[in-house]
Amino acid sequence: MRPIDIQRERTRHGRGSSAGFTLIDTLVTVALLGIVSAIAIPAMSSVLDSMRVGMGARDVERELQAARLLAVSSNRPIRVRFNCPAAGQYRLVELIGSPESPDAFDNDGARCGETAFPYPASDTDALTRPNLDGPVRRLPQGVSFGSAQTIEFWPNGTARADSGGGLPWPKIQASGTVVSVTKDSVTRSIEVNGLGKIRLR
Repeated sequence: MRPIDIQRERTRHGRGSSAGFTLIDTLVTVALLGIVSAIAIPAMSSVLDSMRVGMGARDVERELQAARLLAVSSNRPIRVRFNCPAAGQYRLVELIGSPESPDAFDNDGARCGETAFPYPASDTDALTRPNLDGPVRRLPQGVSFGSAQTIEFWPNGTARADSGGGLPWPKIQASGTVVSVTKDSVTRSIEVNGLGKIRLR
């Protein structure tokens, strides 16, 4: 037999073929994949946390912008309450009464739930209050408020915050107040100043 015929014969019977992987090749590949996964999974987790916090901060910033716009357009004070009715939830609500003398029902316990004050309002009469309450909104899963106090926007566009020191609430200082959202070590902040300017940081 010629050498070419011998090679063909070996290939036909499965001997002398170099195709396929050895057990060692497979084990090395699996080990490398395990090492790369061990490095990549924590990094991916951090990226996902950052994305969730960023998404939550943008949603809160939009809700604050909507509250300010609604206060100006409706000529009514509008509040945004945080951790209302539960942690990680928030709601835009129309003030019942006036900033100097809010109605007794205008508190976190009553105004945050949609049972007593549904969305959309069951009554569309412009003379009754409230008609402008929004739905209860939720931060993304695992994201919470770091610091947040109820913010009230007046019809002239200015912003005030509940400092617990009398009525009407004092105007927010020029340096502003911060609403922060957080998950683990990732935090984003929304700054609101007394003129009603809202900025995502």
